Amino acid sequence: MARRPQDLLYLLTRAERLAVRRVQSVLDEFECTVEAWRVLDLLSDGQGHNMTALADHAFLPAPSLTKLMDQLVDQNLVYRRVDPADRRRVLAHLTPRGKQRWQLLAREVRSDWRDLEQLLAEGEELDHLLAGEELEHLLARLAEALEGRPATDPARVTTGRAGKAVGRAR
Repeated sequence: MARRPQDLLYLLTRAERLAVRRVQSVLDEFECTVEAWRVLDLLSDGQGHNMTALADHAFLPAPSLTKLMDQLVDQNLVYRRVDPADRRRVLAHLTPRGKQRWQLLAREVRSDWRDLEQLLAEGEELDHLLAGEELEHLLARLAEALEGRPATDPARVTTGRAGKAVGRAR
């Protein structure tokens, strides 16, 4: 781990921006944004999701999500329905065309990501790098710790000088 918090923050930000740039280069071929891809990805589970969940998943403020959802509806990729459990809420779902689009995008992004994982595994100096699944697990644990949620192994997560969760919790 980085010796100073600002070093870790720099590395995480750099990796996130480069990863988004790489994914966006794949999505550009299909005239899709990373935010739209994130929305389609969440909706791909077939559950239907409310606007708050979609905004959180796409890292978008509500007004930007509304505009994006309008575009996805206009493209016949998404439709909205009143939540039968709470008629005050609206759930979004993929249309059949939206599901096909998501499958295509997911296949292309996974293919590009496999190439990236192969690059990480090459070379003797990189043998110590974590596998993709291990990295994903560690990043998830870091996010949980930063959100103030208990991690899987509380003994390995420090929460701050006074033992309180650091940062703002949702």
